[in-house]
Amino acid sequence: MTISIRFATPDDLPLIADLIRGLAEYEKLADEVRFDEAVLGAKLFGQNNGHGPYAEVIIGEVDGAAQGFALFFHNFSTFEGKPGVYLEDLFVRPEARGSGLGKALLSRLAAIAVERDCARLEWSVLDWNEPAIGFYKKLGARLMDEWTVMRVDGTALVQLGANAGNSA
Repeated sequence: MTISIRFATPDDLPLIADLIRGLAEYEKLADEVRFDEAVLGAKLFGQNNGHGPYAEVIIGEVDGAAQGFALFFHNFSTFEGKPGVYLEDLFVRPEARGSGLGKALLSRLAAIAVERDCARLEWSVLDWNEPAIGFYKKLGARLMDEWTVMRVDGTALVQLGANAGNSA
C-alpha cells in the first residue's frame, strides 16, 4: 500500500466537493452543506480581492486513489507573534480508515506549519467523536477544554455587520 499527499488543484474541485459531503454525512450534518461548487472553487483557487485563496486543500491518496483530504488556512497568534495553521476539515473515506492516511494528512499539515514558521496547528472536533479524539490524542494533540467555540452566522452575522458604521 502506497500513501501519498499532494496539494489540490482546480481540477480536484468535484473531488473536494464529494469529500466535503462525505464528511458532512459522517458528522450527521449533511443538511448543513450549502456551498455552491463554483463559489467554493473561486474561494479555494482564486485571487480573492488580490489576497489569493482563502484556504488550501491537500489530498490523500492510497495506491493512487483519492481517499481523503484536509482543508486548512492560516490564523494568527498574538501571544506567539506568529501565524498558525487551522485545520477546518479532515476526512478519510471509511474504506481507507486504518490505512495510516489520516496520520499522513496530519503529519503533512504539521510539516507545512513548520515550513511556514507557524506556532501551532489546531482544529476543533465534535465532542461525541470519540474515535477521532482518541486518534488525535495518540498523535500528541491535547484538548483545549477551557475554550468554548463561538460563532455568528446567517442573519445574526448580517445584522452585526450592519452595525459597523454605527460604532462610536
